[in-house]
Amino acid sequence: MEILIPISMFLAVFGIVYLYLSTRNKERLALIEKGADASIFMKGKSHTAPIWKVLILNLALLLMGIGIGVFIAMLLTEYTTLDEDAVYPAIIFFMAGASLFLGFKMTKELDKE
Repeated sequence: MEILIPISMFLAVFGIVYLYLSTRNKERLALIEKGADASIFMKGKSHTAPIWKVLILNLALLLMGIGIGVFIAMLLTEYTTLDEDAVYPAIIFFMAGASLFLGFKMTKELDKE
C-alpha cells in the first residue's frame, strides 16, 4: 500500500509533462499548417534574462526574507505578549512571500535590460 504514493506521484508528474509537451507540439503543428513563420516560437527567448541569474536572485532574496522574518518574529515575541507558536510561522511565511514578490519585480526589470 505504501508503494502507491510514489507511483501515483510519478504518474501525476509524468502525465502533466506529457500533456504539456503534446499540447505544445499540436499547437505548433497547427500554426505551421496555417503558414505561420517558425520564428514565432523563439520570439520570447532572446530578451529574457539567463535562468541562473533569476534563480540566484530569487534564492538570495528568499533567504534574506526568511532571515528578516526570524529576526522580526524574535523581536515580536520578546517585546510583546504574542504567542510564539503563531508569530514565528506567520512572520517567516509573510517575509518569504514578500521577498519572492520583490524577486518577481526585480526579474521583470532584468528582462527589460
